[in-house]
Amino acid sequence: MELWEQVKERLAARLTWEGYQNWVARTTQHSFDGNRLVILVPNQVTREWLEKELQADVQATLEELGAGKLDLAYQVADATTGRRAAVDREAAAPIPPGADSLFGGPVGALNQRYTFESFVVGSCNQFAHAAARAVVDSPARTYNPLFIYGGVGMGKTHLIHAIGHELLKRSPNLRIVYTSSERFMNQLITCIRTDRMPLFHQHYRSADVLLMDDVHILANRERTQEEFFHTFNELYDHQKQLVLSSDSAPKSTTGLVDRLRSRFEWGLMVDVQAPDLETKMAILDKKAEQEGIQLPQDVRVFIATKTRSNVRELEGALIKLLAYSSVTNEPVTIDMARQVLKHLHAGSDRRTTIDSVVRLVADKFSLQPGQLKQKTNAPNIAYPRQVAMYLVKELTKASLPEIGRYFAGKHHTTVLHSIQKIEQLRHRDSDLNKLIHSTIDSFN
Repeated sequence: MELWEQVKERLAARLTWEGYQNWVARTTQHSFDGNRLVILVPNQVTREWLEKELQADVQATLEELGAGKLDLAYQVADATTGRRAAVDREAAAPIPPGADSLFGGPVGALNQRYTFESFVVGSCNQFAHAAARAVVDSPARTYNPLFIYGGVGMGKTHLIHAIGHELLKRSPNLRIVYTSSERFMNQLITCIRTDRMPLFHQHYRSADVLLMDDVHILANRERTQEEFFHTFNELYDHQKQLVLSSDSAPKSTTGLVDRLRSRFEWGLMVDVQAPDLETKMAILDKKAEQEGIQLPQDVRVFIATKTRSNVRELEGALIKLLAYSSVTNEPVTIDMARQVLKHLHAGSDRRTTIDSVVRLVADKFSLQPGQLKQKTNAPNIAYPRQVAMYLVKELTKASLPEIGRYFAGKHHTTVLHSIQKIEQLRHRDSDLNKLIHSTIDSFN
């Protein structure tokens, strides 16, 4: 260990936590030739404080270590060297007793159930799953940052936790920090209020891997975005891995500053879409297997078809059913499923009208319902009208001629063409696919 690091260990025991973090933690040894010890400090204020207020303590510590009386010199580091020294020294600094109550342990924050083994891969998420695996194989070298986006309950958080677990399994000494944007913001506010920003910087900027959920929450939070911008830069510059999740792609997230949005786009962006019927049934099988239960085929089909797109809703339905089975000590049957999950059955069977679908689609495109029935091919009307035709066909029992008559007397072949076009487009356009699923969910 370098001589100055030994000195810092002794000073950490003598000084208060705040004093150590403010004046000593971010210093580093520049050179030592046996007589002259040169220390890098982050700024002129720190240099003056060390020379005036701490010189005697430092000399006494050097003598305790057997180094004798040395010629001490404090040198202000340049911007690049100072930034690197700050992160390296904060990583080595001792964690005070109060830190755990504010930040919690990095490993303890990972959900033990969210692993790659418990993640069901389907066509809706296979790219995101492959990217997550690639990050584990080559952290900070393959995709950095990895930005995962998609609707609520699609498995983004599961993948992030799985990355953390697998990295720890392979490299137990890695410092992995998992947080949500809301927690990041709340901790920042607390540290500003209580004058503990060095502790905040130590926690986040000394991470080997930063996993952050729901970065869309940063939108319109200028002070939090500023802090995260610098945190991102520190980690990225030191080749540390960042994995982020959001409800939407960076370009679709309003309220993000451009410099942060551009950094999110530096690496790989992958979307997680709603699961199809086969994937939902596979998820049910996996969850039931974890509970030691084998679901009857008709029950699997019932739950999968009655839950539209949200994986959390799917899991919630299964948990409720298994809990009822356990309490009553009766096996799971289709009759039990219909009774216990009747809220799903009632929601999906509720009558949906063409008018109700058109009203919702018009609202999503900031239009009036009547505009979708106008005889015009203007792009701002024609595209939403095609989406409405597609959803009317999906959600109602209306025939193609009925749909055509509703939309200004369109021929049924025009309606069919519109439906086929949207069906093809939704597989290439993740934003459209998300809109369709959210609309369908509104009628569930």
